[in-house]
Amino acid sequence: MTLELPQQDISLRQIVEWGAEQFDAAGLYFGHGTDNALDELAWLVAHVLKLPLDYEGVDVERLLSDTEKSSILTLMEKRIQERKPLAYLIHEAWFYGLPFYVDERVLVPRSPIAELIADGFQPWLGDHNVGHILEIGAGSACIAIACALAFPNARVDAADISADAMDVARINQQRYELEDRLELIQSDLFSALQGRRYDIIVSNPPYVDAEDMASLPEEFRHEPELGLTAGQDGLELVIPMLAQASDYLNPDGILIVEVGNSQPALEQRFPEVPFMWLEFEYGGQGVFMLDAATLAKHRHEFEI
Repeated sequence: MTLELPQQDISLRQIVEWGAEQFDAAGLYFGHGTDNALDELAWLVAHVLKLPLDYEGVDVERLLSDTEKSSILTLMEKRIQERKPLAYLIHEAWFYGLPFYVDERVLVPRSPIAELIADGFQPWLGDHNVGHILEIGAGSACIAIACALAFPNARVDAADISADAMDVARINQQRYELEDRLELIQSDLFSALQGRRYDIIVSNPPYVDAEDMASLPEEFRHEPELGLTAGQDGLELVIPMLAQASDYLNPDGILIVEVGNSQPALEQRFPEVPFMWLEFEYGGQGVFMLDAATLAKHRHEFEI
């Protein structure tokens, strides 16, 4: 399709508002960095014009040049025609207030775990000194990198089964100059981590169950299925993670895992386990915390 502007002279504000109307009319799904058409257009325009995402200090009433208009329309048309998340079209997603390189080898970052990192995993971490952190299912390594920046004295391991994901993570590792403190490890859960112990293990693993996979909007079909699907109940990876985690945590260590819509299935599967479900100021749900002692106590249940 070819989009045509409503008038030749159009301001930055007007093209954002008009563009949002086009995105809504096209029936796009928003869930990969924004949750509505207006915010997505503002993000798209900011990227094209190299503006701050908050538009601070920007004259939104200035008229756009022909080149600017053409670039914006081209990207809008690709978003509508291809139904790809905008993050894949511009190879950038934001997490923890920072930009990360992404492409279709990894999921687009969108976890509420960023809020926990910003809070230093408090109050659950207490005054425990953090020396070693692990992210399982790292993908782009955005969580691992955010942890490395939040805990500048800690070493961080980022593990993922996908070699393609590790290649993307390496781009971001180099972008933030973390080669000395962030180690990228290709590993199926803990398989390549024998003998290592961590103060924090954090994971946003695949947790989409079969029913939800069948009904995902088209935008999600551009994401790697390996990063989404987790069996009939969404717990295919979470359960073995729970069974093994205590072997890799220090005595005062904690495990934090996002399971999203699979929360009810997990609670039903393990009714005796006291999962602590975390709350978020800026939205999000389905993230639990368990400490090392609790994981060890209930290990036999996870292994059944």
